[in-house]
Amino acid sequence: MTTVKNMLDRKGREVWSIEPSQSVYHAVEMMEQKQVGALTVLADDARLVGIISERDCARKVLLQDRSARETTVADIMTQDVVSVDEETSVDHCMALMATNKIRHLPVLQDRNLTGIVAVGDVLKSIIREQSTAIEELENYIKDETGGSG
Repeated sequence: MTTVKNMLDRKGREVWSIEPSQSVYHAVEMMEQKQVGALTVLADDARLVGIISERDCARKVLLQDRSARETTVADIMTQDVVSVDEETSVDHCMALMATNKIRHLPVLQDRNLTGIVAVGDVLKSIIREQSTAIEELENYIKDETGGSG
């Protein structure tokens, strides 16, 4: 069973964060520069206090005709963050994402932010697991049939 730790070991643990007092405009700029769809929001003490996504920006700023330069991250961020720890299974991550209709899961160990997992990371992991299982089955069949498949 693949875990969040396995995914982070493969993809890396770099997380891009922003402060709640910064503007949504700055958040969007940062997402563009870093080529990510969400940023974790950290308080001064590095504690996770929220998450802001491109979807938040579109729905809570653009569609409400607010100014991205004047609206702060704190005004629109999701405060009740769904998170996981490094021992969480990939299947459980997918279930959390589907149930909560989210695409990003911050990873916390002892309340410290150690990574972030996106839906693409989870899908890649599931595809990798399935490819491995198929390859193992093909090898088993070849061994059982003397290589004639």
